[in-house]
Amino acid sequence: MASALAWYSAGAYAESMEEDDLALVYGDKSMVSIATGSQQSLRRAPAVATVITADDIAAMGATDLDEVLESVPGVHVSRNPIVYSPVYVIRGIGASGPTNPQVLLLRNGIPMTSMYTGDKGNMWSGMPVEHIARIEIIRGPGSALYGADAYSGVINIITKNAAEIQGTQVGARAGSFRTGDAWVQHGGALGAVDVSAYLQVGSTAGFKETIAADAQTRNDRAFGTNASLAPGSINTGRDAVDASLDFAYGKWRLRTHYARRDNVGTGAGVSSALDPAGYAKSHRAGGDLSWTDPQFAQDWGAGLTASYLRYVELTPNRLTLLPPGLRLPTGLFPEGMIGGPNRWERQLRLGAYAVYTGFAAHQLRFGVGHDDLDLYKTTTYKNFMLSPAGVPIPTGPVIEYSALQPHILPQRRKVNYVYVQDEWKFTRDWALTAGVRHDRYSDFGGTTNPRLALVWDAALDVTTKLLYGRAFRAPSFNEQYGINPVANGNPGLRPELINTLEWTASWQARRDLQFNMTIFKYAMSDIIRAVPNAVAGTGSTYTNAGSQHGSGLELELAWDASRTLRVTGNYAYQRSIDEATGQDAGYAPRQQIYGRADWRFGGGWILSPQLNWVAARKRPVGDPRPAVRDYTSVDVTLRSNRGRDQWDFAFSARNLFNADIREPSLAPGVAIPNDLPMAGRAFYLQAVYRM
Repeated sequence: MASALAWYSAGAYAESMEEDDLALVYGDKSMVSIATGSQQSLRRAPAVATVITADDIAAMGATDLDEVLESVPGVHVSRNPIVYSPVYVIRGIGASGPTNPQVLLLRNGIPMTSMYTGDKGNMWSGMPVEHIARIEIIRGPGSALYGADAYSGVINIITKNAAEIQGTQVGARAGSFRTGDAWVQHGGALGAVDVSAYLQVGSTAGFKETIAADAQTRNDRAFGTNASLAPGSINTGRDAVDASLDFAYGKWRLRTHYARRDNVGTGAGVSSALDPAGYAKSHRAGGDLSWTDPQFAQDWGAGLTASYLRYVELTPNRLTLLPPGLRLPTGLFPEGMIGGPNRWERQLRLGAYAVYTGFAAHQLRFGVGHDDLDLYKTTTYKNFMLSPAGVPIPTGPVIEYSALQPHILPQRRKVNYVYVQDEWKFTRDWALTAGVRHDRYSDFGGTTNPRLALVWDAALDVTTKLLYGRAFRAPSFNEQYGINPVANGNPGLRPELINTLEWTASWQARRDLQFNMTIFKYAMSDIIRAVPNAVAGTGSTYTNAGSQHGSGLELELAWDASRTLRVTGNYAYQRSIDEATGQDAGYAPRQQIYGRADWRFGGGWILSPQLNWVAARKRPVGDPRPAVRDYTSVDVTLRSNRGRDQWDFAFSARNLFNADIREPSLAPGVAIPNDLPMAGRAFYLQAVYRM
């Protein structure tokens, strides 16, 4: 199920099923580790958590992480005009900015954060799902355990190990938009060492929806030119390579990964002006070495982790920010306004924890760590300078401007942290989890964030939770140190803060029917925004200037209607208010419905239709356009699931009825007045052979 609910008697129920029952098709979703760092029952975990398994992903017909996350209650994947990179909106948080550093994205527990943007990076161009074993998601704060950016939520992507692959799998997929992917993965043993390996290559021309008017259309009206390329198609193609190696030996584990994105299209344009020929590229390479011993000594468990990540964003052919023929009051750009920022980052993270169970009914967890986060090289190529007001001035040919006006200079940040957490089961039916974490940053100081969770098994079939947490978002390097009069960096920034209160209940109405309900309320402060400078005509500066509050409701259902039919779904409602205006914070859906049915028939075939309804996306104050258009998308997947030494096939139709899906373009200025069009109807055919 997209929103995996814990089944009270799942073990006994599954054992009572025959081998062809749907309950056996889906992996174990009753356990979760993201809530406390240790495996525990999802039903009793001190968080509002969701588990998605590899079989859930297959049933959705998903080919990318973004398609999977749309199935989680309260989560919506919007888009940034730049390369159409995803914006993960959780409970209405994160929709009003071009990036979303309020969500912490982890790969096997290690952050995938770009320090320049504070999120997954400008050139993120998707993550394939074939090597994902499960995804664990916390909706709500997680900074007491995970530190910075575990703000509106935490997403941990857990990749497959040798036991989860068991042999060799070879697969290929082809479909709409000249899309093709091929992959191979293997899980086995070399003596006493468990090994898993994975390689995937793919490319797509991308969908070619039309932008009717863009930022240059507005310039043309203002200055009497005709330079805009709109109406014209967006640019969403890319080539991709993903690879990983995983070695496990006793208490030790070494994991490495590599992701390369070439010919990444500019989406709707870096400056919201169409750039059909521009492209970028990124490289992400990393690894982590961990040692874990759950019985290190009497009553003690312990673990160590060291990880390294290198992330590079490049613009090898430069980017056309505004097209040839551009005329501004400062002069003419016959070749267009061209820019080419490049950045190189490296991150070293060290962490250690210990678990003590020597006190009756208590499990204490202690953790310490150190992060060394280094934006160690930058270059800036362009054919213009920016005036103090941020107005471009043409300067002739493209040259390297790092010595004159770089977009940012190299920066380095060091973080030390310590945390403690106590899980106290003080009666048979009650448990209290309390934790606190302190982070000390070399550039802006310290922040301390607590969490409390009270869990009560109110009846044999009912569990309730009352949760409180505070979390923070660290300023990105661009927000602190960026050199751009349009939005200058501010080294004096403080972290954004959020306080969240949640109540949730889980009811096992029958052994084949379960409901979840969650009510939440949050308050954000010190939100970082670009604010016009006091002296007119001198641009803007990032400042802690915003506050926002919100509340909402999430409902989830899982029903095994028969031994061959499963129905799952969720409904989410939220309202987020900008406290400066007293009006809707803007762009996030107030209501969402997701539903899926899985019908097993014909000796190993599964038919899975799904529906996603997104509604009531209001504009904030200052954006006069009507509300963003509601939409309903329908996807259908037909697949076989016959096991080893056989071919399995899948056919998927996405957006079957060709709904007009649009994601909001942001004010001020409304550079793309008709919003960002998304892909229309698409078809994919996939084949996998397991040996």
